[in-house]
Amino acid sequence: MNYPKHVHIVEVGPRDGLQNEKQEIPAAIKIELINKLSAAGFPNVESGSFVSPKWVPQMATSAEVFAGIARKPGVLYSALTPNMRGFEGALAAGADEVVIFGAASEAFSQKNINCSIAESIERFRPVAEAAKANNIRLRAAISCAYGCPYQGAVPTASVLDCLQRFADLGCEDVGIADTIGVGTPAMVYETLAAAAKMFPVERIAGHYHDTYGMACANVLASLEVGVSTFDTSVAGLGGCPYAKGATGNVATEDVLYMLHGMGIETGIDLDAVCEAGQFISEALGRAPHSRVNRAMAAKRAG
Repeated sequence: MNYPKHVHIVEVGPRDGLQNEKQEIPAAIKIELINKLSAAGFPNVESGSFVSPKWVPQMATSAEVFAGIARKPGVLYSALTPNMRGFEGALAAGADEVVIFGAASEAFSQKNINCSIAESIERFRPVAEAAKANNIRLRAAISCAYGCPYQGAVPTASVLDCLQRFADLGCEDVGIADTIGVGTPAMVYETLAAAAKMFPVERIAGHYHDTYGMACANVLASLEVGVSTFDTSVAGLGGCPYAKGATGNVATEDVLYMLHGMGIETGIDLDAVCEAGQFISEALGRAPHSRVNRAMAAKRAG
């Protein structure tokens, strides 16, 4: 297989991983986590979300977090921005990149924000224009690309329609996400191969949840298409709110172990990531979800 020689990892643990945690996590813990991840060599760390604290209380400290992190030159510190108010918060906080999002599932879009997919993405036009005007990178995420908790299967055509709409808004990169973790390698390969025919493959990212244990296999299928950017979450932080008790984002440590074992470069120190994973897991009072982290911890203890 002609796999990419270098893979770009976007660490989403501090935002996507922590946002659904019920216990309050102090800003100081989030800041230290982000600093550890920056030191480990990540080129992009999703550090917060400027959303209403009413909807996502865990992200209420995002401005404080952005103000407190030790910014490492060359690292992008990203923020999720659902609207212009969120964009203004991210701009004031000094975010290097803003992330917008839409679902490939019509049922999901209607159920969650009471509008169509097309309407939901069009609402981001002012955010996209403001990002361009302020020289801030614009990234998009397409959720429920491989399945929806409400409608079940999602047609590839719906994913491609979302991709085209985000491309039209001027997004630098677009992530195609398996939000509920039901995707399989064949599904992922087919969808990404179709996406790569209409959007540069080097600007497509994979975002996988490990609900059914398919995440690393889906990363491998993505590599076969030529995709070389992935969202991962340290210690496997994050759950799947639509599948009770299920794990969420694929663990960064597991993906790094696989990539490095394949001779693919990432520029990231796996040992340092394991240390960051242990740090945040201890703060949360549980073991890391990452199998690699647990295995390496046991090896060190032995």
